[in-house]
Amino acid sequence: MKHLILALMLLPMPALAQTPPSDADKGLSLMQQGAELLFNHMLGQVEPSLQDMAQALKEAQPKLMEILGMMDDLSNYHAPEKLPNGDIILRRKTPAELKLEALPGMQTDL
Repeated sequence: MKHLILALMLLPMPALAQTPPSDADKGLSLMQQGAELLFNHMLGQVEPSLQDMAQALKEAQPKLMEILGMMDDLSNYHAPEKLPNGDIILRRKTPAELKLEALPGMQTDL
């Protein structure tokens, strides 16, 4: 069915403009149509996954907000670490580490 629709779309259609389009315009138009068809096909393939992802995020939002409520400022934590068993941990910085970061000249610009 998709092939039939594609074949019908590629059939020559009467020109809508008064002047006949040049060969370059025809090629660009066909390229645009092909790109649109490809984009629409890819979007159709990805759209169900995006909807599933949006639904999962809606369901996870209360838990994520709860976790963020437990954590104060992310700068008070080290970067996440992945342990060999697959666990991911967030280590809190010690007061001494926080003091070192607060000293002028100790910060690095990224």
